[in-house]
Amino acid sequence: MALDSVINAMTPEIFQRLQQAVETGKWPDGSKLSDEQRENSMQAVMLYQAKVLHSEEHMSVGADGELIHKSRQQLKQEMAEQAYSSQPIVRFKANDI
Repeated sequence: MALDSVINAMTPEIFQRLQQAVETGKWPDGSKLSDEQRENSMQAVMLYQAKVLHSEEHMSVGADGELIHKSRQQLKQEMAEQAYSSQPIVRFKANDI
């Protein structure tokens, strides 16, 4: 089976399970990944990130197959933009409750 067809058929749930397996070294049932399984799963995760997710997050694989590495300044700027664009935090005083 061609690699592209495998990646295109992969569901987000399968991607998350593979990603978790690579991170923890264990399958969801608790059994340990072999070295070959871990390597193959890592490749599948990286290909899915590059070809399906098109993520621009720090330390992910871009559409061109290159690792996205952002500077500290870029990360700070993105976090500040997200903080300002999100809903305000509701705060209560102890006497208000």
